[in-house]
Amino acid sequence: MALKFEVLKKQGKSRLGKLHTKHGTIDTPAFMPVGTCGTVKAMMPESVAATGAQILLGNTYHLMLRPGADLVEKMGGLHKFMNWDKPILTDSGGFQVMSLTGLRKLTEEGVTFSSHVDGKKFFLSPEESMKIQHKLDSNITMCLDECVKLPAPYETVKKSMEMSMRWAKRSKEAFVDREGYGIFGIQQGGDYQDLRQISADKLKEIGFDGYAIGGLAVGEGQEVMFKVLDYAPGMLPEDKPRYLMGVGRPDDIVGAVLRGVDMFDCVMPTRSGRTAQAFTKYGPVNIRNARHREDNRPLEAECDCPLCRNYTRAYIHHLQKCNEVLAIMLLTWHNIRYYQRLMQGLRKAIAEEKLEEFAARFYENQAKGDIEPL
Repeated sequence: MALKFEVLKKQGKSRLGKLHTKHGTIDTPAFMPVGTCGTVKAMMPESVAATGAQILLGNTYHLMLRPGADLVEKMGGLHKFMNWDKPILTDSGGFQVMSLTGLRKLTEEGVTFSSHVDGKKFFLSPEESMKIQHKLDSNITMCLDECVKLPAPYETVKKSMEMSMRWAKRSKEAFVDREGYGIFGIQQGGDYQDLRQISADKLKEIGFDGYAIGGLAVGEGQEVMFKVLDYAPGMLPEDKPRYLMGVGRPDDIVGAVLRGVDMFDCVMPTRSGRTAQAFTKYGPVNIRNARHREDNRPLEAECDCPLCRNYTRAYIHHLQKCNEVLAIMLLTWHNIRYYQRLMQGLRKAIAEEKLEEFAARFYENQAKGDIEPL
């Protein structure tokens, strides 16, 4: 095992930690902006780093289609290719492939699918996913698994989880262990506690550098997700990082940190930046709304991002109305910075043993809404 994880402090189930990789250290709890195709949309890598992000997520499925893992390897790996010298986590490609309804065929060996780009046939197995992620030079490799959309019948989830555990073993065996790199296993089991326990036990038996909680944020709603998170993180090793995949909204993240999760990723801050939605202390803001047309305030007074330091709501509203690219760039920067500020606040609260007070203020402010008069 070549990744080092330190738990520096605990408060309740929450943990303050550091994850050390070849390309740098990640302070946890951490949020990873998503760089699907080797780029965080509308952001330069230098700008992403300026938000405080310490790690990015790359997407195996998209990168294997374009430009191809061989080319990325030839260019020196994903870090050099995209000019990002900090850690990178790559997902296995499984989630995207499983969502290709009608375009894929699943067997015990792996999954055959047609590219959504040009229809070309591909085959992705645990071994092939490990090979691709190795060529991408990702610091954290994810094992290949199957993700079932919830709600789903018990037997369906059980069968899927059992195959995912067999794939996890094959993924671990195919992974090339080296200093500063590691592989995470993925717990499955839907919203069935006994299946989650079986999955966790099997993953611990195989042995991984970290453990992800998969199969959530796939249609089940926050109440069900939190119910699962009340027990799922505790099934995983105390001395390894815990990563909740594909989550999520700011209130999801705060709730998950309270339940013992260390790492997160989601397209929400970047996707919202492209649809005129900004995250703020008092909840999301739709900058297209007419009430911002003559508002000369910053988007968020406490924020130190370029949008909030230099521009008014009225100006961003104008840019949006004109479909100017600058609006997307500034809103995306703000949203990623908001998420990083949230993580910094959570880490500080755990360090000072004030997490419950932090969470209470967070939820209180979010409930108020962004309705201050001009």
